[in-house]
Amino acid sequence: MEHLTPWTIDSWRSRPVAQSPLWPDEAHLERVEAELATKPPLVFAGEARRLRGQLADAAAGNAFLLQAGDCAESFAEGSADFIRDKLKVILQMAVALTYAGGVPVVKIGRIAGQFAKPRSDNFEERDGVRLDAFRGHIVNGEAFTEQERRPNPDRLLMAYHQSVATLNLLRAFTTGGFASLTRVHAWNQEFVSNSPEGKRYELLADDIERAMTFMRSCGIDMADDHALQAVDFYTSHEALILPYEQALTRQDSLTGDFYDCSAHFLWIGDRTRQLDGGHVEFLRGVANPLGLKVGPSTTVEGLRTLVSTLNPDNTPGRLTLIARMGHDKVSDLLGPLVEALQADGASVLWTSDPMHGNTFKAAGGIKTRRFDDILSEVTQFFAVHQSLGTWPGGLHVELTGSDVTECLGGGHDLTESDLTTNYTSICDPRLNASQGLDMAFRVAELLQRAGSGARSL
Repeated sequence: MEHLTPWTIDSWRSRPVAQSPLWPDEAHLERVEAELATKPPLVFAGEARRLRGQLADAAAGNAFLLQAGDCAESFAEGSADFIRDKLKVILQMAVALTYAGGVPVVKIGRIAGQFAKPRSDNFEERDGVRLDAFRGHIVNGEAFTEQERRPNPDRLLMAYHQSVATLNLLRAFTTGGFASLTRVHAWNQEFVSNSPEGKRYELLADDIERAMTFMRSCGIDMADDHALQAVDFYTSHEALILPYEQALTRQDSLTGDFYDCSAHFLWIGDRTRQLDGGHVEFLRGVANPLGLKVGPSTTVEGLRTLVSTLNPDNTPGRLTLIARMGHDKVSDLLGPLVEALQADGASVLWTSDPMHGNTFKAAGGIKTRRFDDILSEVTQFFAVHQSLGTWPGGLHVELTGSDVTECLGGGHDLTESDLTTNYTSICDPRLNASQGLDMAFRVAELLQRAGSGARSL
């Protein structure tokens, strides 16, 4: 098979690269790549290996993955408040899921690198003016001007430096007491008491409180136990801009393997999973845990080939499959794919991305998503796995810690007339903090029904 040819760090350059920006000055891009290659890594190989072990537990049914964060990070939203609030809602969601599922929750943010977005067209036209499509702040700006829309390699350096600052804050927050279990539980109690759906979640919150009271009565010092004060938190993004990814790839001195040190976890999108394409070629050679988006056009044989290419040794924790079918397709399309890989004995982690298959345009052309459609896809994802005796291993959602009005429904029942109140996304609509927590408590109920402990694949 073609992909069994030797891999090198730049072998992707001989392949077609979908979704690649049309860089106007290749020499400028090469200078930026060379500068990035001298920068310290953003993450370390040992951290990526630890994550792979935790994802292996999830694939075996002994953990659950929560992957959440921005659709596309903005250079304008790199403040401590934005980062803190995004982390806060992810931690809150994780506590509810951990207690309900009876298994650890692996926490990965779409953060510190999620600056690029694929586009359906290379160009955008308005009133007869044709400019490059907006591809995220790592490539160009969203303002519809020639200067802003021109792809600028210097933005790769800007993305790197913002990621450094973001990671610095994340590490401080997750180890310095902000992530304390007692603190996060207090936040959830506040959410339950103030949420229109609060009564629905009150029993779960009360159960968590009783468990914590029991731990205190057993002599466990909730303020001193490190496991209750700090959390493992990992970063991820779609590996879309391959010059950036290659420039931040390093060879591990312990194992000799290559790791893409721009993030702990990288994924291949539904538009860049071509077997002969540059994205599959590059990522098959790095040792990070990988994700692969699985959309409605995915065939059984196509998926089998991609799985064997990206995880030829069938290493547990190496490959996460992120199903994004749409609520009207998932029941029909997901089962045959899960069943085929189950028959192959493939060690993969199945997670649900209920966001990307459920986007539509409301009045005025505003992109949005319905909370009920998102919940429906997750519910059907769980049902498919239950019917096959496999483990519904995770949830992948786009959200923010801000009080945005981008998705319809949820506890506060946002309507189309609310969309313009606070729509700040530079790309796709995100769940706000309240909707994210609402989703977590709903999925917690599904996890309770799914049970806990080891599951067969």
